Amino acid sequence: MIFVIAHKELKALFNSSLAWTLLALMQLVLAWIFLGRLDAFLEIQPQLIQLANPPGLTEIIVAPVFAAAAIVLLMATPLLTMRLIAEERHNHTMTFLISAPISMTDIVIGKFLGMMIFFSVIIALVIALSISLLVGGTLDFGLLLSNAVGLFMIAACFTSLGLYISCLTAQPAIAAAGALGGLLALWAIDITMNDVNNIAQDFSIFKHYENFNRGIIDTFDLVYFMLFTLTFLVLSIRRLDGERLRG
Repeated sequence: MIFVIAHKELKALFNSSLAWTLLALMQLVLAWIFLGRLDAFLEIQPQLIQLANPPGLTEIIVAPVFAAAAIVLLMATPLLTMRLIAEERHNHTMTFLISAPISMTDIVIGKFLGMMIFFSVIIALVIALSISLLVGGTLDFGLLLSNAVGLFMIAACFTSLGLYISCLTAQPAIAAAGALGGLLALWAIDITMNDVNNIAQDFSIFKHYENFNRGIIDTFDLVYFMLFTLTFLVLSIRRLDGERLRG
C-alpha cells in the first residue's frame, strides 16, 4: 500500500505545473552555478599547476554546486510538501484517506517516499552535471558520492519537516510558510553560531551537511539526519492518528 500511495503522489506531482516549473528553475540555477565555478576553475588553472597538491575539479566545482543545491532544496521543498496533507484537507479528500482501511503509517511513508523519489531525480541531474566533467578531466568519486549521500539525507530532513507542517493545517500556503520558516530557523543556527563548541551547532542541519560536502561521512551526522527524519515522520503519523480517532 505504501508504494501505491507513493506512485499516486508521484503521478500527481509530475502532473502539476508547479513541480515542472520548480524542476526547471532548480536546474537553471544549478547549471548557472556549475558554469560559473567551471569558468573560475579555468581562470585559476595556471596557478593550480604550480601547486604540489592542487585541488581538483571535484573540490572546486562539484562540492560548491552540491552545497548550492542544498540551499535551493531548502527554498523549493516547502512549495512541494505544502500539498501533501494540507491540500488533501483543502480539497476535502482527507476524509476518504482517514476512513479508508489504510494505516496512517502507510499514508505518511507513502507520501514521503513519493517526494524522495522526486528529489532523487534532482540529485541525479546534479550528479549528471558533475560527471560531464569527465570529458576534460578526472573526478574524486569518493567526494562525489559523499556529496550525493549528504544531499539525499538533507532532502529527507526537509521533506519530513515539510510533511509534518502540512499535517497541521488545511491551507497549503500556510503549510509552505511554516515549513520555510522552520527550515530558515535551522539554517540561521548555522549562520549565527560561530563558536564551534556551541551546543546549538549540533542541531544545525547544514553544520552536519558540511562534513559530507568535504567528503567526510561521519556516523554522528548520519544518525542526526536519520533521527531528524524519523522524528517528524512519527509526529506526522501521530497527528493523523489523533485526527482519525477524533473522527
